[in-house]
Amino acid sequence: MSNVAQALVQCLEQEGVRCVFGLPGEENMAILEALSDSDVAFIAVHHEQAAAFMADVTGRLTQRAGVCLSTLGPGATNLMTGVADAFLDKAPLVALTGQVSLDRMHKESHQYLDIVSTFKPITKWNTMLRLPDTVAEVVRKAFKVSQTEIPGPCHIDIPEDIADQPTNVLPLTHHPTSSEKPEPREATLKKALEMIGKAKFPIVLAGNGVVRSRASRALVAFAEKLQIPVTNTFMGKGVVPYDHPLSLMSCGLQARDYISCGFDRADLVVAAGYDMVEYPPNFWNPNKDKSVIHIAETPAEVDSAYTPEVEILGDIRTSLEYLAELGTPRAQRPEVGALKEFIASQLAEYGQDSSFPLKPQKIIADLRRALNPSDVVVSDVGAHKIWIARLFPCFEPNTCIISNGFAAMGISLPGAIAAKLVLPDRRVVAFSGDGGFLMNLQELETAVRLNIQLVALVLTDKTYGLIHWKQMQRYGRATAVGWNDVDYPKIAEGFGARGFRIQAASELLPALHEALDYDGIAVIDCPVDLHENLALTETLGQLICPI
Repeated sequence: MSNVAQALVQCLEQEGVRCVFGLPGEENMAILEALSDSDVAFIAVHHEQAAAFMADVTGRLTQRAGVCLSTLGPGATNLMTGVADAFLDKAPLVALTGQVSLDRMHKESHQYLDIVSTFKPITKWNTMLRLPDTVAEVVRKAFKVSQTEIPGPCHIDIPEDIADQPTNVLPLTHHPTSSEKPEPREATLKKALEMIGKAKFPIVLAGNGVVRSRASRALVAFAEKLQIPVTNTFMGKGVVPYDHPLSLMSCGLQARDYISCGFDRADLVVAAGYDMVEYPPNFWNPNKDKSVIHIAETPAEVDSAYTPEVEILGDIRTSLEYLAELGTPRAQRPEVGALKEFIASQLAEYGQDSSFPLKPQKIIADLRRALNPSDVVVSDVGAHKIWIARLFPCFEPNTCIISNGFAAMGISLPGAIAAKLVLPDRRVVAFSGDGGFLMNLQELETAVRLNIQLVALVLTDKTYGLIHWKQMQRYGRATAVGWNDVDYPKIAEGFGARGFRIQAASELLPALHEALDYDGIAVIDCPVDLHENLALTETLGQLICPI
């Protein structure tokens, strides 16, 4: 006979979980003890937020729920930022929290909080484990709910006395084919094709759902058959290769950008796997006059600027394959090529810039040169996210991971660690500003301890650049956003990593090559030109469309 903690770990093994990220605590000791005798690795980190970020990125890359573990009280609340990130960014995740024993919950008790109620707004489903023999059903439900339909996080709260109780329960078997996604209705497919056939300038808006559904190839085939240009949200980068003739690159700024020229011209938007949290429709349909086709697994959210005439519901990949199969080929349109050429020329303008501190355009150009198409960049949140989302060329899905729904700072380093564990044969870069890097830099020790290879490219300007940018736009001055010099190479060396400091624009590309070839953790301190942010605002404010 095993105890509940051992049965829970057996259930994790049955679900195919390879590792659990977290911190040890008194109330989760039974689970840690069970993990130590299992095939599931426990990866101890230095902050629960980082553990949740690691589970989040694991879920994004595998489409199987990543798992994080904390103790009760502050341990559990520290998980919340990463869990909320998975909730808004639609990543499968299962969070496990230790809890006080049942006999302490009716009164004020040390570190006790109602964590189930606390987690309810940021999970698809959560519960407290109260009866030993329900552990298998609870774990199976958590993984099933997390991974089906639109994915997201689930949570199980485990009282310490329940974890130690005996049980004979065995993991539940499950059959992946039992949860196959429904196919779209033929009538809606035909209606959508009629709308596309009548449209003068249709455009595809591809979102994170295309990545989640592994529908990239189907999207390319659909776009090629019907000659419809494609723009992707920040979280949809790579669904159509950057160099494809029909790729109009990324959209997502809350200001007019080059792709706005395409939306201005469009009379029909085919929204494939698009979540409104990625890019609110009032930015690309401000006059509420565009026809919309919604291709997703679930019905469209209600919004005055997003009222689809047709909703194709079902598996996104299957829907796109049917549309490509049934659709009538359309002739190439020269205005698509002209728009793509305009966008590409604007984005490539500063690739050879030699000024110092480096312009973000130059940094991104060198990063792309140093990486292979399938290598992975995990971006943090801040001004640099705007630049990499707009400019970084992607050729495959899930090669540029961006937190955009919840937009949580601090995700890049722990996320990159998870990415390297999931994809050990690819090179991985954590791309961050110094503000985001300082939030979870303690995980350098975790990376060194795991003996993995990755590069942290830190754009340094000694300020919260995005907030500085917004303050200057609104008030003409910046307040409470700066800090003193930090010696990042020395910090890296203190953790057992290798540090680089860039002192001229010409040094970055060689440093990237050397860091990427280094058999360990490398941190690159790269000064970035803060003033380029305001220059972008001025450029976009003067944008004149060529078509």
